[in-house]
Amino acid sequence: QLQLVESGGGLVQAGGSLRLSCEASGRLFSSYAMGWFRRAPGKEREFVAAISWSEDNIDYADDVKGRFTISRDIAKSTVYLQMNGLKADDTAVYYCAADYSGSYYLREAANYDHWGQGTQVAVSS
Repeated sequence: QLQLVESGGGLVQAGGSLRLSCEASGRLFSSYAMGWFRRAPGKEREFVAAISWSEDNIDYADDVKGRFTISRDIAKSTVYLQMNGLKADDTAVYYCAADYSGSYYLREAANYDHWGQGTQVAVSS
């Protein structure tokens, strides 16, 4: 079992930056692919970024590519999402998730076994 706790959300002006963290507790963190998803008000949950357990596969949603960077620190059992050039459209609750399936396709939310409680990101224009 893996428990995930996100932090780092907040209110920022457009063009600003935030770094989200997701700390995992439990076994085998290094064996999980880790992803970030978000849900904006009135919208469906959507994929943001993910990194495979081996770190040889990293994927980003088109609208964050070049602005967001996902990384992980195995020693700290933590995955990060560095968000630069934030836009009002990035306003959402951000969730981290862990996938043990080994699937190469990282965008499928159904593959993720464990989810955090979410952290709010608000971008003012």
